[in-house]
Amino acid sequence: MEISKSHLLLQRNVNVKAIVTPRWKEEAQQTLQAQLNQTDTQLQQLEMQMQQVLTEVQRQTIQPGSPEALQQSENIRMQFNQRKSELLEQKNQSLQQLQQIQMLELNEEVQQGQIGSVFQIQPGDNLIEMMNVEILLRDGVVEEIRGVI
Repeated sequence: MEISKSHLLLQRNVNVKAIVTPRWKEEAQQTLQAQLNQTDTQLQQLEMQMQQVLTEVQRQTIQPGSPEALQQSENIRMQFNQRKSELLEQKNQSLQQLQQIQMLELNEEVQQGQIGSVFQIQPGDNLIEMMNVEILLRDGVVEEIRGVI
């Protein structure tokens, strides 16, 4: 690659947007439903693990009713409850996203994320214009590239 003093290669983030279509909505809902199912499975497993650990602690404790044993059990419950709260928050966020997706209108544009892009700049180019680039997708196919490539 030839290096020139009048050109510079820079990196930018390119916004990726999607047009809401029936297919897009269905895929987004399926993805979120899979996340919800996975979170529910993790919650069930966590509950079983907590019961197993508490049972094992009680079994191994010399004095099951002692203050030390009760404190140890309480500490274990607190750790499991903290993880349970994180999972419930994750589930709540997924439910909110699912509700938002259901409310989207067809042909509406929604933010999908960002990808990196390398571009060349030279004296006289408008850097701000060249930084503002976005890609518009319809069912995964590029429909439009907006901005200065």
